[in-house]
Amino acid sequence: MAIIKEFKEFAMRGNVVDLAVGVIIGAAFGKIVTSLVADVIMPPIGYITGGVDFSEKKIVLKEADPAHKIVENAIHYGNFINAIIQFLIVAFCIFMVVKAINSLKKAEEPAPAPVDPTPTKEEVLLTEIRDLLAKKA
Repeated sequence: MAIIKEFKEFAMRGNVVDLAVGVIIGAAFGKIVTSLVADVIMPPIGYITGGVDFSEKKIVLKEADPAHKIVENAIHYGNFINAIIQFLIVAFCIFMVVKAINSLKKAEEPAPAPVDPTPTKEEVLLTEIRDLLAKKA
């Protein structure tokens, strides 16, 4: 039963809940970025490169032979290039989101530092009593 209690305390910590929310939002954000890359970014890149579709790029190690039931063995480096482009776009988007959040935090003015208040009557009396006792000792 102690392990269940420990697990419950662990699962209910703020960091774990924040992490779960981050993962869920990250998954949804990933879909948006995937669409951005596939539908918005890659078509102009394909146009600039003369209609090259990176996902079709590969180095064939062994040709397919349907007669002998041999499938093609190839290194699909184009998919790797697409993954790198997607990563760079995701990293840039996350950078921009974090930068925007940080700028919002900077816009908030910090609360003024509390001014050292003058001592209350009780504090003055206690200080005097302490000083008198220190003289007697």
